[in-house]
Amino acid sequence: METENQTYILEFILLGFSEDTDVQSLLFGLFLSMYLVTLIGNLLIILAIISDSHLHTPIYFFLSNLSFTDICFTSTTIPKMLLNIQTESKTITYENCLSQMYLFMLFGLVDNFFLAVMAYDHFVAICHPLHYTVIMNPQVCVLLLLACWLLGVLTSLLHDLMVLRLSFCRELEIPHFFCELSQVVRHACSDNFLNDLVMNFGAGLLGVIPLIGIFFSYYKIISSILRISTAGGKCKAFSTCGSHLSVVIFFYGTSLGVYLSSAATQNSRAIAIASVMYMVVTPMLNPFIYSLRNKDIKQAFKNLRNILSIKGYIVSSLQKCP
Repeated sequence: METENQTYILEFILLGFSEDTDVQSLLFGLFLSMYLVTLIGNLLIILAIISDSHLHTPIYFFLSNLSFTDICFTSTTIPKMLLNIQTESKTITYENCLSQMYLFMLFGLVDNFFLAVMAYDHFVAICHPLHYTVIMNPQVCVLLLLACWLLGVLTSLLHDLMVLRLSFCRELEIPHFFCELSQVVRHACSDNFLNDLVMNFGAGLLGVIPLIGIFFSYYKIISSILRISTAGGKCKAFSTCGSHLSVVIFFYGTSLGVYLSSAATQNSRAIAIASVMYMVVTPMLNPFIYSLRNKDIKQAFKNLRNILSIKGYIVSSLQKCP
Protein backbone atom coordinates (compact mmCIF):
# COMPACT_ATOMS: atom_id res chain seq x y z
CA MET A 1 0.00 0.00 0.00
CA GLU A 2 1.43 3.41 -0.93
CA THR A 3 2.12 5.95 1.78
CA GLU A 4 -0.13 9.01 1.97
CA ASN A 5 2.90 11.29 2.29
CA GLN A 6 4.15 10.41 -1.17
CA THR A 7 5.03 13.55 -3.16
CA TYR A 8 5.56 13.95 -6.86
CA ILE A 9 8.40 16.04 -8.28
CA LEU A 10 7.77 18.92 -10.64
CA GLU A 11 11.35 19.29 -11.88
CA PHE A 12 14.42 17.19 -12.56
CA ILE A 13 18.09 17.91 -11.92
CA LEU A 14 20.52 17.46 -14.82
CA LEU A 15 23.92 16.67 -13.33
CA GLY A 16 25.82 17.20 -16.58
CA PHE A 17 29.52 16.34 -16.90
CA SER A 18 31.22 18.01 -13.96
CA GLU A 19 30.57 20.32 -11.03
CA ASP A 20 34.03 21.93 -11.16
CA THR A 21 33.74 25.64 -12.04
CA ASP A 22 36.83 25.70 -14.26
CA VAL A 23 35.64 22.62 -16.14
CA GLN A 24 32.19 24.18 -16.55
CA SER A 25 33.71 27.27 -18.19
CA LEU A 26 35.75 25.06 -20.52
CA LEU A 27 32.66 22.99 -21.41
CA PHE A 28 30.65 26.14 -22.10
CA GLY A 29 33.22 27.44 -24.59
CA LEU A 30 33.69 24.03 -26.21
CA PHE A 31 30.01 23.23 -26.70
CA LEU A 32 29.14 26.77 -27.76
CA SER A 33 31.84 26.59 -30.47
CA MET A 34 30.66 23.17 -31.64
CA TYR A 35 27.04 24.30 -31.69
CA LEU A 36 27.84 27.41 -33.74
CA VAL A 37 29.89 25.36 -36.22
CA THR A 38 26.98 22.91 -36.53
CA LEU A 39 24.48 25.72 -37.14
CA ILE A 40 26.62 27.60 -39.67
CA GLY A 41 27.81 24.48 -41.53
CA ASN A 42 24.37 22.96 -41.96
CA LEU A 43 22.74 26.30 -42.81
CA LEU A 44 25.34 26.82 -45.54
CA ILE A 45 24.55 23.37 -46.95
CA ILE A 46 20.82 24.23 -47.04
CA LEU A 47 21.38 27.67 -48.61
CA ALA A 48 23.82 26.27 -51.19
CA ILE A 49 21.34 23.59 -52.28
CA ILE A 50 18.42 26.03 -52.44
CA SER A 51 20.36 28.64 -54.40
CA ASP A 52 21.83 26.25 -57.01
CA SER A 53 19.29 24.84 -59.48
CA HIS A 54 21.76 22.08 -60.46
CA LEU A 55 21.35 20.62 -56.95
CA HIS A 56 17.57 20.36 -57.14
CA THR A 57 17.79 16.55 -57.32
CA PRO A 58 16.51 13.84 -54.95
CA ILE A 59 19.83 13.20 -53.19
CA TYR A 60 20.39 16.89 -52.42
CA PHE A 61 16.73 17.28 -51.49
CA PHE A 62 17.23 14.70 -48.75
CA LEU A 63 20.65 16.14 -47.85
CA SER A 64 19.12 19.57 -47.21
CA ASN A 65 16.46 17.95 -45.02
CA LEU A 66 19.15 15.96 -43.20
CA SER A 67 21.01 19.22 -42.49
CA PHE A 68 17.79 20.77 -41.17
CA THR A 69 17.13 17.85 -38.81
CA ASP A 70 20.78 17.93 -37.67
CA ILE A 71 20.31 21.57 -36.64
CA CYS A 72 17.08 20.72 -34.79
CA PHE A 73 18.59 17.55 -33.25
CA THR A 74 21.47 19.50 -31.71
CA SER A 75 19.24 22.43 -30.72
CA THR A 76 17.05 20.24 -28.52
CA THR A 77 19.82 19.70 -25.96
CA ILE A 78 22.83 22.03 -26.31
CA PRO A 79 21.13 25.44 -25.74
CA LYS A 80 19.54 24.18 -22.51
CA MET A 81 22.88 22.79 -21.33
CA LEU A 82 24.63 26.09 -22.14
CA LEU A 83 21.91 28.02 -20.30
CA ASN A 84 22.28 25.79 -17.24
CA ILE A 85 26.05 26.33 -17.19
CA GLN A 86 25.67 30.09 -17.62
CA THR A 87 23.00 30.47 -14.91
CA GLU A 88 24.61 27.82 -12.67
CA SER A 89 21.27 26.03 -12.55
CA LYS A 90 20.77 22.33 -13.22
CA THR A 91 17.00 22.11 -13.04
CA ILE A 92 14.51 21.41 -15.80
CA THR A 93 10.75 21.29 -15.29
CA TYR A 94 8.79 18.10 -15.81
CA GLU A 95 6.98 19.60 -18.83
CA ASN A 96 10.21 20.83 -20.43
CA CYS A 97 11.82 17.45 -19.81
CA LEU A 98 8.98 15.71 -21.66
CA SER A 99 9.24 18.21 -24.51
CA GLN A 100 13.00 17.76 -24.74
CA MET A 101 12.66 13.97 -24.81
CA TYR A 102 10.01 14.16 -27.52
CA LEU A 103 11.98 16.50 -29.78
CA PHE A 104 15.25 14.65 -29.24
CA MET A 105 13.68 11.31 -30.20
CA LEU A 106 11.79 12.89 -33.12
CA PHE A 107 14.82 14.45 -34.82
CA GLY A 108 17.08 11.52 -33.98
CA LEU A 109 14.64 9.07 -35.59
CA VAL A 110 14.10 11.28 -38.65
CA ASP A 111 17.89 11.52 -39.06
CA ASN A 112 18.03 7.74 -38.93
CA PHE A 113 15.29 7.34 -41.54
CA PHE A 114 16.83 9.96 -43.86
CA LEU A 115 20.13 8.07 -43.89
CA ALA A 116 18.27 4.92 -44.97
CA VAL A 117 16.34 6.80 -47.68
CA MET A 118 19.56 8.37 -48.99
CA ALA A 119 21.15 4.91 -49.18
CA TYR A 120 18.15 3.77 -51.25
CA ASP A 121 18.59 6.81 -53.52
CA HIS A 122 22.26 5.87 -54.11
CA PHE A 123 21.20 2.27 -54.78
CA VAL A 124 18.73 3.35 -57.48
CA ALA A 125 21.21 5.83 -59.00
CA ILE A 126 24.01 3.26 -59.33
CA CYS A 127 22.15 -0.01 -59.84
CA HIS A 128 19.23 1.30 -61.96
CA PRO A 129 20.50 4.52 -63.58
CA LEU A 130 18.18 4.32 -66.61
CA HIS A 131 15.10 4.16 -64.38
CA TYR A 132 16.34 6.65 -61.77
CA THR A 133 14.19 9.61 -62.82
CA VAL A 134 11.12 7.38 -62.96
CA ILE A 135 11.67 5.67 -59.59
CA MET A 136 12.88 8.76 -57.68
CA ASN A 137 10.36 11.20 -59.09
CA PRO A 138 9.30 14.27 -57.04
CA GLN A 139 6.10 12.62 -55.80
CA VAL A 140 8.03 9.61 -54.46
CA CYS A 141 10.58 11.89 -52.76
CA VAL A 142 7.84 13.85 -51.00
CA LEU A 143 6.11 10.64 -49.91
CA LEU A 144 9.37 9.28 -48.49
CA LEU A 145 9.95 12.56 -46.67
CA LEU A 146 6.45 12.52 -45.16
CA ALA A 147 6.83 8.85 -44.17
CA CYS A 148 10.07 9.62 -42.30
CA TRP A 149 8.46 12.49 -40.39
CA LEU A 150 5.24 10.56 -39.68
CA LEU A 151 7.13 7.57 -38.25
CA GLY A 152 9.26 9.89 -36.15
CA VAL A 153 6.27 11.84 -34.80
CA LEU A 154 4.24 8.74 -33.91
CA THR A 155 7.13 6.85 -32.29
CA SER A 156 8.26 9.84 -30.23
CA LEU A 157 4.69 10.55 -29.16
CA LEU A 158 4.26 6.92 -28.06
CA HIS A 159 7.37 7.04 -25.86
CA ASP A 160 6.35 10.38 -24.34
CA LEU A 161 2.85 9.07 -23.54
CA MET A 162 4.42 6.01 -21.94
CA VAL A 163 6.47 8.28 -19.66
CA LEU A 164 3.32 10.19 -18.67
CA ARG A 165 1.97 7.05 -17.00
CA LEU A 166 4.97 6.87 -14.66
CA SER A 167 5.23 8.42 -11.21
CA PHE A 168 8.34 10.18 -9.90
CA CYS A 169 8.13 10.46 -6.13
CA ARG A 170 11.59 11.60 -5.09
CA GLU A 171 14.16 14.21 -6.06
CA LEU A 172 15.27 13.02 -9.44
CA GLU A 173 18.90 13.50 -10.41
CA ILE A 174 19.67 12.56 -14.01
CA PRO A 175 23.41 11.88 -14.57
CA HIS A 176 23.24 13.37 -18.05
CA PHE A 177 23.19 16.80 -19.70
CA PHE A 178 19.66 16.31 -21.06
CA CYS A 179 16.50 14.32 -20.33
CA GLU A 180 17.47 11.01 -21.87
CA LEU A 181 14.54 8.57 -22.11
CA SER A 182 16.12 5.51 -20.51
CA GLN A 183 17.58 7.57 -17.64
CA VAL A 184 14.20 9.15 -16.88
CA VAL A 185 12.36 5.82 -17.01
CA ARG A 186 15.00 4.21 -14.80
CA HIS A 187 14.34 6.72 -12.01
CA ALA A 188 10.56 6.26 -11.92
CA CYS A 189 9.09 4.92 -8.69
CA SER A 190 6.23 3.12 -10.44
CA ASP A 191 6.44 -0.06 -12.50
CA ASN A 192 8.39 0.66 -15.70
CA PHE A 193 8.44 -2.85 -17.23
CA LEU A 194 6.11 -1.85 -20.07
CA ASN A 195 8.23 1.24 -20.80
CA ASP A 196 11.39 -0.87 -21.02
CA LEU A 197 9.61 -3.34 -23.28
CA VAL A 198 8.42 -0.60 -25.67
CA MET A 199 11.86 1.08 -25.64
CA ASN A 200 13.74 -2.10 -26.47
CA PHE A 201 11.22 -3.17 -29.10
CA GLY A 202 11.24 0.29 -30.68
CA ALA A 203 15.04 0.49 -30.68
CA GLY A 204 15.27 -2.94 -32.30
CA LEU A 205 12.58 -2.30 -34.90
CA LEU A 206 13.31 1.30 -35.88
CA GLY A 207 17.06 1.03 -35.44
CA VAL A 208 17.79 -2.34 -37.01
CA ILE A 209 15.42 -2.22 -40.01
CA PRO A 210 16.86 1.04 -41.49
CA LEU A 211 20.36 -0.30 -40.85
CA ILE A 212 19.52 -3.55 -42.67
CA GLY A 213 18.17 -1.46 -45.54
CA ILE A 214 21.42 0.50 -45.67
CA PHE A 215 23.52 -2.68 -45.62
CA PHE A 216 21.41 -4.23 -48.38
CA SER A 217 21.64 -1.06 -50.51
CA TYR A 218 25.42 -0.91 -50.19
CA TYR A 219 25.77 -4.63 -50.83
CA LYS A 220 23.99 -4.10 -54.16
CA ILE A 221 25.94 -0.90 -54.83
CA ILE A 222 29.33 -2.54 -54.24
CA SER A 223 28.33 -5.54 -56.37
CA SER A 224 27.38 -3.19 -59.23
CA ILE A 225 30.57 -1.14 -58.86
CA LEU A 226 32.78 -4.23 -59.01
CA ARG A 227 31.18 -5.13 -62.34
CA ILE A 228 32.26 -1.80 -63.86
CA SER A 229 35.15 -2.46 -66.23
CA THR A 230 37.01 0.88 -66.08
CA ALA A 231 38.91 2.15 -63.03
CA GLY A 232 37.61 5.67 -63.65
CA GLY A 233 34.03 4.44 -63.60
CA LYS A 234 34.60 2.64 -60.32
CA CYS A 235 36.16 5.72 -58.70
CA LYS A 236 33.28 7.91 -59.87
CA ALA A 237 30.71 5.46 -58.52
CA PHE A 238 32.50 5.16 -55.17
CA SER A 239 32.82 8.95 -54.85
CA THR A 240 29.06 9.27 -55.43
CA CYS A 241 28.23 7.43 -52.21
CA GLY A 242 31.47 7.91 -50.24
CA SER A 243 30.26 10.95 -48.28
CA HIS A 244 26.98 9.30 -47.31
CA LEU A 245 28.75 6.10 -46.25
CA SER A 246 31.10 8.14 -44.04
CA VAL A 247 28.12 9.83 -42.33
CA VAL A 248 26.42 6.45 -41.83
CA ILE A 249 29.55 5.01 -40.21
CA PHE A 250 29.86 8.02 -37.89
CA PHE A 251 26.18 8.06 -36.90
CA TYR A 252 25.61 4.35 -36.39
CA GLY A 253 29.10 3.70 -35.03
CA THR A 254 28.77 6.26 -32.26
CA SER A 255 25.12 5.36 -31.55
CA LEU A 256 26.00 1.68 -31.27
CA GLY A 257 28.97 2.56 -29.08
CA VAL A 258 26.71 4.43 -26.65
CA TYR A 259 24.19 1.56 -26.62
CA LEU A 260 26.85 -1.08 -25.94
CA SER A 261 28.60 1.04 -23.30
CA SER A 262 25.30 1.61 -21.50
CA ALA A 263 24.71 -2.14 -21.47
CA ALA A 264 28.25 -2.92 -20.28
CA THR A 265 28.76 -0.23 -17.65
CA GLN A 266 26.72 1.58 -15.02
CA ASN A 267 28.89 4.70 -15.28
CA SER A 268 26.27 7.18 -16.48
CA ARG A 269 28.78 10.02 -16.78
CA ALA A 270 30.84 7.94 -19.23
CA ILE A 271 27.66 7.26 -21.24
CA ALA A 272 26.88 11.01 -21.28
CA ILE A 273 30.35 11.76 -22.66
CA ALA A 274 29.96 9.03 -25.30
CA SER A 275 26.56 10.47 -26.26
CA VAL A 276 28.26 13.71 -27.30
CA MET A 277 29.78 11.87 -30.27
CA TYR A 278 26.53 11.15 -32.09
CA MET A 279 24.54 14.09 -30.68
CA VAL A 280 27.02 16.91 -31.29
CA VAL A 281 30.14 15.75 -33.15
CA THR A 282 28.39 13.85 -35.97
CA PRO A 283 25.96 16.69 -36.90
CA MET A 284 28.93 19.09 -36.78
CA LEU A 285 31.06 16.94 -39.10
CA ASN A 286 28.33 16.18 -41.66
CA PRO A 287 28.70 19.49 -43.60
CA PHE A 288 32.47 18.99 -43.80
CA ILE A 289 32.12 15.40 -44.98
CA TYR A 290 29.66 16.35 -47.71
CA SER A 291 31.49 19.50 -48.83
CA LEU A 292 35.14 18.42 -48.83
CA ARG A 293 34.70 15.54 -51.31
CA ASN A 294 31.73 16.79 -53.30
CA LYS A 295 32.48 18.97 -56.34
CA ASP A 296 28.82 19.96 -56.76
CA ILE A 297 28.59 21.27 -53.19
CA LYS A 298 31.91 23.11 -53.55
CA GLN A 299 30.67 24.81 -56.71
CA ALA A 300 27.38 25.65 -55.00
CA PHE A 301 29.31 27.28 -52.14
CA LYS A 302 31.24 29.41 -54.66
CA ASN A 303 27.98 30.44 -56.35
CA LEU A 304 26.44 31.27 -52.96
CA ARG A 305 29.47 33.36 -52.03
CA ASN A 306 29.21 35.25 -55.33
CA ILE A 307 25.49 35.88 -54.79
CA LEU A 308 26.08 37.16 -51.24
CA SER A 309 28.96 39.39 -52.36
CA ILE A 310 26.81 40.90 -55.16
CA LYS A 311 23.93 41.54 -52.75
CA GLY A 312 26.35 43.09 -50.27
CA TYR A 313 27.72 45.38 -52.99
CA ILE A 314 24.19 46.44 -54.04
CA VAL A 315 23.18 47.17 -50.44
CA SER A 316 26.33 49.22 -49.77
CA SER A 317 25.82 51.14 -53.04
CA LEU A 318 22.22 51.96 -52.15
CA GLN A 319 23.27 53.16 -48.71
CA LYS A 320 25.75 55.59 -50.29
CA CYS A 321 23.09 57.08 -52.54
CA PRO A 322 21.70 60.46 -51.30
